[in-house]
Amino acid sequence: MPADDLPQDKQFASTLANGLELLQCFKPGEPLLGNKEFVARTGLDKATVSRLCFTLTALGYLRHDIKLGKYRLGAAVLSMGYPLLASMILRQVARPLMNELAAEVRGTVGIGIRDRAEMVYMDAARSEEGDAPLIDIGASMPLIATAIGRAWLTRADPIERESALNQIKVRYPKLFAEHARRLPQTMREMASRGYCTNPGYFQPDRLAVAVPMSRLVNSEIVVFNCTVPAAQAATPDTQQRVGLRLVTLVRSVEVALGLR
Repeated sequence: MPADDLPQDKQFASTLANGLELLQCFKPGEPLLGNKEFVARTGLDKATVSRLCFTLTALGYLRHDIKLGKYRLGAAVLSMGYPLLASMILRQVARPLMNELAAEVRGTVGIGIRDRAEMVYMDAARSEEGDAPLIDIGASMPLIATAIGRAWLTRADPIERESALNQIKVRYPKLFAEHARRLPQTMREMASRGYCTNPGYFQPDRLAVAVPMSRLVNSEIVVFNCTVPAAQAATPDTQQRVGLRLVTLVRSVEVALGLR
């Protein structure tokens, strides 16, 4: 993230932020990155990137491939994320219900939390029939362009929502320009139905439905989504059935966790 976009506060540790931003450069399908890619993606100068890479490698967060002259994520990143996932009992509570719904609609059911301008999957279940996509834990989706992301925005308080929208403007300016105008409609849809839809806006061949949990879990806004082939959910009745089934799933999880 460019320096101008970082919080301007004396308590903000810019060096730490830059190191974490460098780790965020890795994406699925790109296991190896070099200094050139880090400079281009973070806006940091070469000397700073070099120092950060050296430090992160020494701490185990990066591994240096000497032959290729590039870096890959180290085991310390995995060990850092495991306590978060392991502490979220809702994954164990929700998994049987997610498997059941995924099989019923021949689609995918996921759980996501926000990471700045994106939603990150913390779990997912998929039908063994049809062409339901495989979603890995840790996979991310743009916040503004997806049902799971816009459901998060409807659940966030105004200050948190505005902060997220500002980050989206910086990271995904084209997506923001295209999809931000749909947010008021999403909020009306959520208020009247209890779920929101994304009929092919981000993935033309799929319909997505999303429902946020009514209360925070581990201080996070948690959102469930369900995606099915668009051709399978072409009628309003089918869309409503999938939406209401997802609402029922989320409410059942809340009851099991003592949140209702």
